[in-house]
Amino acid sequence: MESETIERARQGDESACHLLVEQHRDAVFRLAYLMLGSADDAEDVAQEAFIQVFRTLHRFDATRPLRPWVLRITANQARNRRRSIGRYWGALQRFARDQVGESAADVEIQNERQAESYALWRAVRRLRMTEQEVIYLRYFLELSVDETATALDVAPGTVKSRLHRALKQLRLVVERDFPLLQEGRSG
Repeated sequence: MESETIERARQGDESACHLLVEQHRDAVFRLAYLMLGSADDAEDVAQEAFIQVFRTLHRFDATRPLRPWVLRITANQARNRRRSIGRYWGALQRFARDQVGESAADVEIQNERQAESYALWRAVRRLRMTEQEVIYLRYFLELSVDETATALDVAPGTVKSRLHRALKQLRLVVERDFPLLQEGRSG
């Protein structure tokens, strides 16, 4: 049970700390990567986030799910990193490294999917930071509305309204600047 693991970690049990890192590492890295666009920076932010998690774990209410709290810390760390750098990071390269299918048709389908994924990520990056965060948490990391609300430290209704506005803005960006994504919807 997570609350028991949290309590053990609070008391300095290294194996419990490692277990918590293992359980949340992928989500933390993905959120940082989505927000920063750089694997190296995402790794740094993930490490900083976990350091902050363990420094403040004594204040965490162990009756609540840990993941949204950890992701809120991660988002804060990523925002701080981006502010300190003063600019958005370069292009997403993970999609270029995805495995390629065996046949020429598979390669073409994979390339189309990569191009669409990259275009979608670029489209989301054109939104305001608050809009990006709610989309990343809800759709890219597949958190529930309640978990997203906890991660953003807002009410569930606020998540819903932010999602509505963010998706409306995203549609406008796609219509204006990303025809590939429009063709993908109708095809």
